[in-house]
Amino acid sequence: HTGKAVYNAIIWQSKQTQELCDEREDQMDFIQEKTGLRMNPYFSASKIRFILDNIPEGQERAERGDLLFGTIDSWIIYKMTNGKSHFTDVTNASRTMLYNIFDMKWDPELLKIWNIPEAMLPEVKDNSDNFGEASFFQGSVPIHGVAGDQQAALFGQCCFHPGDSKNTYGTGCFMLMNIGDKPIISKKGLLTTVAWREKGVTTYALEGSVFMGGAIIQWLRDQMDMIKSSAQSEEYANRVHDTAGVYVVPAFVGLGTPYWDDEARGAVFGLTRGADRHHFVRATLFSIAYQSKDVIEAMKEEAGLELKSLRVDGGASANGLLMQFQSDILQCEVHLPRFIETTALGAGYLAGLGVDFWHSKADIERNHSIERKYYPMMPQREVNELYDGWKEAVKATRAFKPKKCICE
Repeated sequence: HTGKAVYNAIIWQSKQTQELCDEREDQMDFIQEKTGLRMNPYFSASKIRFILDNIPEGQERAERGDLLFGTIDSWIIYKMTNGKSHFTDVTNASRTMLYNIFDMKWDPELLKIWNIPEAMLPEVKDNSDNFGEASFFQGSVPIHGVAGDQQAALFGQCCFHPGDSKNTYGTGCFMLMNIGDKPIISKKGLLTTVAWREKGVTTYALEGSVFMGGAIIQWLRDQMDMIKSSAQSEEYANRVHDTAGVYVVPAFVGLGTPYWDDEARGAVFGLTRGADRHHFVRATLFSIAYQSKDVIEAMKEEAGLELKSLRVDGGASANGLLMQFQSDILQCEVHLPRFIETTALGAGYLAGLGVDFWHSKADIERNHSIERKYYPMMPQREVNELYDGWKEAVKATRAFKPKKCICE
């Protein structure tokens, strides 16, 4: 193997393989029962199939063992070890749509659906295993601590017990809940994923995605010209005591978990002459918390677990008003860690376990520190009224399906 890429990398947001997914739509339930994933070009299987179909003799070369596949972790490890290690970890493997999360191995039936030769797939290891040796400055450094982005963040937030949950407020929002050592296949639009595997024992998580998180604040700034900076959103929202009955449903690219409605489009409800930009900004901010609650409610129902607290990170977690409202609408504590780069921290913790820098997760928990806690202050009656209004707004949004969009 040369170690050279045979095609440009296809990023997770790309929809160019949607047609390949549509062709296998009749296999959707079968695939989810094995992988915990919904049929979607987000995952690796359709991307591999696309590349094999679009390079000279792709299928033949793969079957001969001349081609290797890997997610970005595999590529980095392969390069760092000078081609000696073709490995991935359980969390990245579980996002390929080719890995059976019950048997914890590449699944022959899934490989057959996508016509992908197993010979090209990496060996799967536990997160803290030794993935090879990297050479730096004439020395050798062992590689440990490999995990997917959100799974590493879950570990970095010390969500080690069933029911422990974290929400990353980035461009979108990504919520994961630890559900213990038995996977649950969701009926409510959630994904089931491997959270980590330690010494052969697998921990699973439920995952939900909100498409428009911090991106909605950027929209207020860049498209609507209502604020000059992201930080100003909190300042403007704090100038009023409520939203004046306004609800913003930011379905600009559809709605994610638990609706999975690609055809829904953004909408605003409850506008009156008394509403101004401050009410609008506040309502837009609160839409992030409402969408997060939609996901959390689905998780609680499917896992049968109560949410004692929500651990948060990502850029929008610095918005104090949003975090307070998130605590209120969820009626639970919200914990902001002192160190918010939790993905990097989680990978570091996993590496530390691999080389016995830490001996157990209990050692790691003692290292975890919280910068600020938010406590629910809103009466339950008000929470119910506000959330009922949100659900009505979402229902109305989904009922409006324009046949044709004339836009640039």
